[in-house]
Parts: sequence; structure tokens; C-alpha cells
Amino acid sequence: MLPPACMTFRQFLLQRWICTAITRFCKFFLELLYLVKLHVFFMLLSIRSTLRLLTYAIMLSYFLQLAFACYVILLQEIAWYMGLELGKINIKRFADGEIYVQLQESVRGCDVYLVQSTCPPANENLMELLIMVDACRRASAKNITVVIPYFGYARADRKTQGRESIAAKLVANLITEAGANRVLACDLHSGQSMGYFDIPVDHVHCQSVILDYLASKTISSDDMVVVSPDVGGVARARSFAKKLSDAPLAIVDKRRHGHNVAEVMNLIGDVKGKVAVMVDDMIDTAGTIAKGAALLHQEGAREVYACCSHAVFSPPAIDRLSSGLFQEVIITNTLPVAEKNYFPQLTVLSVANLLGETIWRVHDDCSVSSIFQ
Repeated sequence: MLPPACMTFRQFLLQRWICTAITRFCKFFLELLYLVKLHVFFMLLSIRSTLRLLTYAIMLSYFLQLAFACYVILLQEIAWYMGLELGKINIKRFADGEIYVQLQESVRGCDVYLVQSTCPPANENLMELLIMVDACRRASAKNITVVIPYFGYARADRKTQGRESIAAKLVANLITEAGANRVLACDLHSGQSMGYFDIPVDHVHCQSVILDYLASKTISSDDMVVVSPDVGGVARARSFAKKLSDAPLAIVDKRRHGHNVAEVMNLIGDVKGKVAVMVDDMIDTAGTIAKGAALLHQEGAREVYACCSHAVFSPPAIDRLSSGLFQEVIITNTLPVAEKNYFPQLTVLSVANLLGETIWRVHDDCSVSSIFQ
């Protein structure tokens, strides 16, 4: 670069030196300001939050990968949300069917979070979970938290006839005796199931994920009515309706003549010309919700949506749900959905972020219930 004609070469060099000095000073000042702000930022954070940031990738908590291959997707999503990697574990079967579990890394003094649904095959997955808990306890883990997106045997929470077992209580005892210190469970079938555990239980409400999805749709609250598919789910449906701008409530009354068999009797409420949103905690064979949807169409419902947290989808659920009764079937991934079970009306929402945030709050001794308020 040449100096202007009106400027001597010495003046030109002096000007360049001044400009360079000013530029370097500004750069130094900005870097200093950034460091000061960063220092103040860390000073203002609580000690717990600061440690959480500084040890984000090396936090003494591990997520142990399970043998159920389809379920690894949810595990990986939780780990991504938290910025952690899944722990290493070896699970295999002996020739006689017995389960072998070995941790592939040390968990001594760690907070361990085992994520496992007791979904079909329920007995296999439950036994696998119990052995993993025992392995962590014998490996000197500091705390063992069992994260159960779907709690199997939850429907066996009371005696409806003589000489029946309360399997939900038995499973709770097994998890406790295996060595778990805490349980995170998603949308339990009934509230009393939390009382079956002798250890703390945090109840994660996955309905918030479904509510957010419904809020994103262009359904007017004036056109919507929330429907409980049976009398037992009225409290759940009422809570759901309250969070949808106090939408009106309807109830499908039915009588059960046997296990996995349901007969719809009548409808309590008005759904004529409305968008009916059926809410339940799970869909198993889809007999209850399909017959309820047929009744809603008979009563003049414009569209019918089915919403549930747990998609068990035992045959012939897929045939019933894809028969054209439903505008959309909205579920979460608390249970893995096999590729063969997908159909055009099915929408699967992830609860990974919700579970990840809940785990963080448990680890940081923060409120969990405030997530759902």
C-alpha cells in the first residue's frame, strides 16, 4: 500500500502504527472483557450448577446400554440430550436361557441410571433389569436409579376377584430388594402403584409431550372434546382436558366380560360435530379404544384422535387402529414400536428430552414436579 500524495512516508508509517496499536488494544480489551464476563458468569452460578457444567462430559453417572436392540434408540436420545455417552455392559444368554450380565467399566461411587422398560417379553426384560441392578450394587455403585418408561404388571394393581395376586406390588418388591435406591416411572396405570415401592418414586407424566404436540395442531379448543375410553380413566382425561383450555369431557361407559375383552355400552357427554380426543395410559389390544371410537362416530364426532403414553400393541391392535376409525393415533416411545407395526395414521413422539431433564434434576437434587406445572 502506498501513502497518499499529501502525506510524507514518515507520517504514513506513524498512522499505520497508530491504527495497528488501536486495533490490537481493542482486540485485547474485548478478550479481557470476555474473560471478565465469563468469570462473573461462573461466580454467579450455584456451586452445583457450576460443577454440572464443568463435569458435563465426565460426570459420575452412567447409562447402561441394554440388550433390547430396539430400545437403544431411546437410550441414545437421552444420552444425546444430556451430553453423555452410554455406559458399557455385556448382556448375553447361556444355552439354557439364563441371563448373564457384566459391567464393562467401573461404577464404584457413581450414580447409575438403568433405563429399561418391562415391556414384552415382560418376564425376560424384568429379570434382565433385576440382574443389572444386582450387578451395579455388587460393583459398589453409590446410587442406583431405575428408569422405567413402561412399568409392566401395572394393571395387576389390585384384586378384582378372589385368589388373585397383586403382581404390581410383587414387582416393586423385587426391584427394591435387588438394590435399587430410586425409581423413575412414566405414566403409571394407577397412582397407588407408587405406594407399592419402599423407595422414592418420581412419576414422570408423558402426557405433557402429547399436549405440546396437540397444541401445535390447528384444532380450535371450542371444537375439541376430551374422551375417556372407560370410567377408570376419568381422572386422567379430566386432567388432560384441563390443560387443553378446559376442554369439555365425555366418558365411554363399557363393561368388561373377560381379560382383553371389552364391550362399549353408552356415551356420557356430547361429541356431535366435535373433534374427539381419546386419552388413555396404554393401548394393548385396542379393543376398548376402537369400540369407543366407533361409538363416537355414531354419536356424530367429526374426527377421532387416539392418544396414549404406552403402545403395547398386542394383536390385533394394529388392524383395529388402522381400520379408518382414527384421524391420528398419537403415542410415545416408552415402548419400542416394531417397524411392521407402523401405519399411516401413527405418530410417535419421543420422551427422551423429558426423561433426560428429569434425570438431571434428580441428580442435581432439584424439583421434578415443577416440569409438569
